[in-house]
Amino acid sequence: MMMKPLGSASDPMEDTIETMIRDAALFGGGVGLVYGPVSGGISNENWRVQDPKGAGDWFVKVPGNGTEMFIDRATALEASQKAAAAGLGPRVYDDLADRGVEINDFLADRRPSNHSDFADIDMCKAAIGAYRTLHGLPALGLTKTVFDMIDEHLGQVRDLGAPMYRDGDWVLLNTELARDAIHASGLDLVTSFNDPMPGNFMIGGDRSIMLIDYEYASMNDRCYDLGIWFGEMFFSPERELELIEEYFGEVRPDIVARVTVHKALADVKWCLWSMVQLKVSRLGFDFHKYGMWKKMRARSIMEHPDWATCLRRL
Repeated sequence: MMMKPLGSASDPMEDTIETMIRDAALFGGGVGLVYGPVSGGISNENWRVQDPKGAGDWFVKVPGNGTEMFIDRATALEASQKAAAAGLGPRVYDDLADRGVEINDFLADRRPSNHSDFADIDMCKAAIGAYRTLHGLPALGLTKTVFDMIDEHLGQVRDLGAPMYRDGDWVLLNTELARDAIHASGLDLVTSFNDPMPGNFMIGGDRSIMLIDYEYASMNDRCYDLGIWFGEMFFSPERELELIEEYFGEVRPDIVARVTVHKALADVKWCLWSMVQLKVSRLGFDFHKYGMWKKMRARSIMEHPDWATCLRRL
């Protein structure tokens, strides 16, 4: 990572982070500090800010353009603080929280995970332990289920004139079938992570896991958290059953069905999110390709002969 001194900004994003460094009381005006971009995120502008003399090392997240449309920054701060108090996340600072800026200790002694890490069942079990801790935290002030997220993005797609998939009506019809089935069975609301990108699992030398990036956190169905993680990690059906047993202590048809349905719903949510990002983001990321892939994977679950069976088992 190339670090730059304050005053050397060469593009609008660097201008923005320099302003934040100067304005945050934590940084004392930024004298002597250096900064550099942190790769991996597709929502915000992420930076490392460091005192070369060793007095501090921080992660600073500047809200991405348009993210106020679907991220509640007050809830993100609340979730980060509760996770930090439980030892699940890094220390959080509230400097510039009124601007939606997030500042945490930089976890220099940990590394972000990748998909290959979770080929190891022990790492998967460590992640399940982290989820169990998170789901046991005090309730958040925001309840936002996957259906709330989907409805929000649908409204934004229409308002922005963002593109919609040609088979969108079919996907949304199946989404409504899932909504009816899950609401009929009842929602199991817990403090949920909702964003299990591999880079959000920070692995220590002792193979423990901390979670970072709580901006999508909300009260949501616990099986959504498991379903979206299973999908993100491309687990085999056999591995999913192992992890369901690790989390719940048993494997039941209704639990398996609930996780499977939430896997599909997660992909519907993120394919719509990507269409919104096409209109508002200034990050260099192929949101159309990402959204198409998510939509196609949602269809692969909804088109499967077991889809109707899963809905009945909820």
